[in-house]
Amino acid sequence: MKPTLLLIGERALELRERLEASGYDTVGWSGSDAVQSIGAGLIPQDRVKAVLITSDELAVVPLLQKSCGAGDRVPLLVEAMADDLAARSQCLKLGANDFWVQDGPPSDLLQRLRLQLALEPRPHSLFDAPAGDTKQATLKLLDLRLEPRQRRAWRGERELQLTEREYSLLLLLLEHQGGSVSRQTILEEVWGQSDEEANANVIEVYVRYLRRKLEENGERRLIHTVRGVGYTLRS
Repeated sequence: MKPTLLLIGERALELRERLEASGYDTVGWSGSDAVQSIGAGLIPQDRVKAVLITSDELAVVPLLQKSCGAGDRVPLLVEAMADDLAARSQCLKLGANDFWVQDGPPSDLLQRLRLQLALEPRPHSLFDAPAGDTKQATLKLLDLRLEPRQRRAWRGERELQLTEREYSLLLLLLEHQGGSVSRQTILEEVWGQSDEEANANVIEVYVRYLRRKLEENGERRLIHTVRGVGYTLRS
């Protein structure tokens, strides 16, 4: 059975033909129809595998989160004007998993969808540790600082706008700084999966995303590849 995508908003619906040609089924609405349909429970929850929503329909995100677990059990991708800090910040604030650029190439959206659909949602986040847990202590390496209690990270004075998985990956690497973290461990701890061969490319993509954010202003590289093993965070 083809994975079904829920499209919310006119510009998302305009992607229907391309998405269906790429092997997806689609269902969707816009405007008041979206609010009424979601409120009436018309979302086929047993079939929907991801949600795409346009920037002018963000008011219905809470409804989607409540009705079908968008951003948690089901990946949520929000529309952005550009691939920049503002888009990442909005993605984080909404509890979305990723974003898609309004005028970006369709291949970029398809890649983002494949990355999200290749992974099962984690039952628990790494930062959901109980009060008093040692994982709640501030973690540092040179000018990189992460505050687990606040779920925030900085490179120098610059706050990093991270998605949940990017944050979880950075937390894992900081907890093991100076040592090597295998791809198998990353899959199990960040995504709750163990099929390393099937998901190796996904890890590489997210490491690239994280490196880009850590080195956005030309800062020195902290995440290094350990050939044949995985990755390490060191100065």
